[in-house]
Amino acid sequence: MKSQITIKKIQDLLIKGFQTIHVDDDTSRRMWWASLEVIQKEFLSQNYQEGGIWVASPLPALNDKKFFNQLHGWLWSPEGFPYFQKDNAGFLPADHSSKIKKDFDFFGNYKVLNLSQKDGYEPFLMIITPNFQCILSIAGEKDKKILLMKCDEESLKISIELMHAKLNRENYEEGVKFRNAINNLGNLNFNNQFEKSFWPILSAKLAKLGQNHKIKNSEKNDKKNVQINEAKLLSAISHEVRTPLATIRTLISSTLKKYNMDESMRNRLIQIDNECNEQIDRFGLIFNAAELVSNEVPSLNNLAKINLAEIFKKLVPIWNKQLKRRGIYLKIDIPSQLPQILSDSEKLELMLRGLIDKNTRGLKEGSTLILELRPAGQKLKLQLKVQKLDSKTKEIPKGDNGSDLGPVLNWNPQTGSLQLSQNATQKLLASLGGHVTQRRDTGLTVFFPISDSN
Repeated sequence: MKSQITIKKIQDLLIKGFQTIHVDDDTSRRMWWASLEVIQKEFLSQNYQEGGIWVASPLPALNDKKFFNQLHGWLWSPEGFPYFQKDNAGFLPADHSSKIKKDFDFFGNYKVLNLSQKDGYEPFLMIITPNFQCILSIAGEKDKKILLMKCDEESLKISIELMHAKLNRENYEEGVKFRNAINNLGNLNFNNQFEKSFWPILSAKLAKLGQNHKIKNSEKNDKKNVQINEAKLLSAISHEVRTPLATIRTLISSTLKKYNMDESMRNRLIQIDNECNEQIDRFGLIFNAAELVSNEVPSLNNLAKINLAEIFKKLVPIWNKQLKRRGIYLKIDIPSQLPQILSDSEKLELMLRGLIDKNTRGLKEGSTLILELRPAGQKLKLQLKVQKLDSKTKEIPKGDNGSDLGPVLNWNPQTGSLQLSQNATQKLLASLGGHVTQRRDTGLTVFFPISDSN
């Protein structure tokens, strides 16, 4: 009797209620292979010595011999593995060469079971060791894929029981071995903090790899499509990164309210909270820029009349607090009465916070950032200038000295910061009604259209 439990059913169960961004097939493959590397290098490499088990489909997924020697595994794979070719299985090798055979010659400490069509061909990996457990999978419909990473106790326990039941039906002897292997691990130390660390690490890895990544099958992917795929990937990653950061902020807030602690500990928690908030803003800005690139709809229909001076009043205390931690001073030069502009208030606020962060990362302690607002014909002009300590000379903020990573991001090794590229900054500001220029003699200048009905 064939098992009623399939890999696909387990994937569907795990994905239920999982809120994230969908990506296309090509993007999901990039995320999958990058995720495997992160899991193995950052987490499993520190825990495999304790022993454990892994379950995978339709490939072994692990690529280091030491893991196969130390961990016992079960692999559901198409008949004839590794010599197979499935046109509808994008994650499976399509090469029948002797090189593939050589690559798999050292594999031996796992049982290969037959993967049925009902199981599907989307990748699945479950790793269980005493101190590290995770489930990694791709699920969803064609070009609407989700990268799933779970470390919570409930998801793991359910998956273990379902895998055990699947093995019992398909190969009772292996089912017994699986249960014994789990029992021999003793009490598992479940830790969902792995998941919170996973997404930022994956994001950084994908950003660094993006510059050197080349899309195969160029007949199907022109430059424009590649950029859209990269933008969709960033949308998904930025969405996932913000979630654990927001959770950390909630926990910090609760801790500060409930517990008495010395001033140094309180200040340290506040510092962490501030840093989390800055990162949430940064990835929120990246998300907006990536969505603009992937959707290719720079619509101005949602712009409305807003008071830019009022937004500045709201942001100045936040900027002062942020810059003070870096030893940078802030000077605001705004006339008493200014005309209203056309923009999107919420997105513009996030954009302005991003501009300040981006243009102050490389400033020396003691510098002063000067923000000036002035009418300029039918536009309102915002200028960013820098003044050194003990100097009346206004200097121009230096432009990015980093490298663009695809259509959205710029990596600056001098500051160690991941920011919007100049091109993405211009496009995002354009969608908000603004136009940005940066020249050596005038610095960073942003023009906003004045509302006709002021």
